[in-house]
Amino acid sequence: MTSTMPTRSEARTTALTLDERITGALVGAAVGDALGGPVEGRSPEQITTRHGGRISGIVGPWDGDDWRTARPIAPYHKGDGHVTDDTLMTHALVRVYGAVRDHLDAYAVADHLVPELISTPRWIPELEADALPLQRIFLAEKWIVARLHYGHVDPREAGSGNIVNCGAAMYMAPVGLVNAVDPRAAYAEALDVAGAHQSSYGREAAGVFAAAVAAACTPGATPATVVDTCLSLAKDGTRSAIEAVCEVACRYRDFESALAPLRTAVAPFDTVGPDYRSPSLGARRPSRLHSIEELPIALGMLLVAGGDYRHTVLGSVNYGRDCDSIATMSGALAGALHGERAIPATWVKTVAEASRLDLHAPAQTLADVAREVFARDTARRRAHESAFAALTSTP
Repeated sequence: MTSTMPTRSEARTTALTLDERITGALVGAAVGDALGGPVEGRSPEQITTRHGGRISGIVGPWDGDDWRTARPIAPYHKGDGHVTDDTLMTHALVRVYGAVRDHLDAYAVADHLVPELISTPRWIPELEADALPLQRIFLAEKWIVARLHYGHVDPREAGSGNIVNCGAAMYMAPVGLVNAVDPRAAYAEALDVAGAHQSSYGREAAGVFAAAVAAACTPGATPATVVDTCLSLAKDGTRSAIEAVCEVACRYRDFESALAPLRTAVAPFDTVGPDYRSPSLGARRPSRLHSIEELPIALGMLLVAGGDYRHTVLGSVNYGRDCDSIATMSGALAGALHGERAIPATWVKTVAEASRLDLHAPAQTLADVAREVFARDTARRRAHESAFAALTSTP
């Protein structure tokens, strides 16, 4: 795939500041997460039956007032504008950046992210209570705490053995934003950070998603240029899945007609299988041939919608399956391309109030950190240039 392939819109993004792109990405991710949460794990057909048509905004829990007991393993109030663990983890990573105020690595996960998860109670919207984030994150994320805090595993290797899923990729937007306009650096940093959480194509997806967010911050970026950047960096099954899905996505201009074709395109690379809630025996195991489903579909929906935030996120939500994470990723990308003004204000207001979250404070923190990191990088680069020049100068 190349950027010359037809898309819904080739209009380039208007001039936006770093702050506007970071705000758009983080707010866009949270809103997408909240919209997708209540229908996570369902099929497009089940969503239509349950809601009398496609979802067009914020809806209530799938099981209504029985949300506490309908799924005992996950007794969460998904819906009504509540963000899920995708946003909780994203905001936790922003706080880590706020503490370190420089690039992160796997050791930062051990030294800062793990304490974030086990030390400080916070309001958890889906639990409707103050609790440790550890009590909300799911098993693949609890792995971080078990391996690093209790197992004392080398942080760079701690992700090995975990189920391979989108758990690391779903909260990597901050890495892309700190490395705004430098996708290759975002890719490398995210791979290091994600090594403490994931391996194989789960770790690869984290790197590629961070790169996509960094690319979306580039002045003049389009959905097609974002996808091209991903293809230039992605490896193995992740690259193949993105290419297959995005080639199909370019043929469609509305998500309704694209839902089934996108699923068909990603199916050969997805290990979970057709029934999301009953994964296949080979699900989520390391492989060089496979890919998580969420990132290719998020990129595909971005192309189908031409980068339009509302259309991108609603397509991601109505796709079903792991749609809160798909909408988190696609929402971050569309938000980075167009800023918060592209996000329906009523959605932002409802999610912020229902989740009792300040959706803008993390963006301000990260914008400040991004500027500081850029200044540090500039100083380091100049020192390197000076030293190399001295090394190669003629006596």
